[in-house]
Amino acid sequence: MEWTDEGIVLGVRRHGESSAIAELLTREHGRHLGLVRGAAGARLRPLLQPGNSVRAVWRARLDEHLGTYAIEGLRLRAATLLASSHGVYGVTHLASVARLLPERDPHEDIFEMLDHALDDFDDAGEAAVHLVRFELAMLAELGFGLDLDNCAATGTTEELVYVSPKSGGAVSRTAGGPWRDRLLRLPPFLRQGESQDDAARHGWTDQDLQDGFRLTGLFLLRHVLEPRGQGHSDARAGFINAVSRVRTRIGSAS
Repeated sequence: MEWTDEGIVLGVRRHGESSAIAELLTREHGRHLGLVRGAAGARLRPLLQPGNSVRAVWRARLDEHLGTYAIEGLRLRAATLLASSHGVYGVTHLASVARLLPERDPHEDIFEMLDHALDDFDDAGEAAVHLVRFELAMLAELGFGLDLDNCAATGTTEELVYVSPKSGGAVSRTAGGPWRDRLLRLPPFLRQGESQDDAARHGWTDQDLQDGFRLTGLFLLRHVLEPRGQGHSDARAGFINAVSRVRTRIGSAS
């Protein structure tokens, strides 16, 4: 058995004296593990860092075996990601969320979204938006997608500013007004019709980012993590705090 694919390194754990088991999210073969011989060496160690994109050749005698990886570097982002606290926490949390996918099950849209998010981590605010959108996409991929296209109460597609914490459906400003204290706020960057031009003109406020994390965090915990006996990763809270510190520092400097 043999295949070649592009993959993003999610994590590596030591195996024996010089080898390691690498966990990749691959484009066509999903989340896949494999043994990398010589992983502790000077050539491979820099490649096998979380967030890096690699070309992997997987070989095994039978499909159900662990198999071995031959690894070549494609985009080595780890040095940049690990240079900032929001990058360290962000890549760690993204990897933990990607691990919710079943092994060896292709999810090409999720791969593309993760790849794009990791390429755009320089700005802490944009990194936060990417992470919230990734969590939202993962909810849909796992069968718990939120209905943010129209109002759950009236069917309208305009002024969708709330989300029901019970149903996960969007609620319009008019319909949700009387119960706004019980509803979740739908941040502008998750609303239908909001463009990147809007982001460039107005940016996202700290409240927008907090609302996004609160929204996806609630449904991830309820539908995905708690049924598995899990909670949010410490890296998620670390990322949110790191983004807040960066944005506060930038705001004070300006």
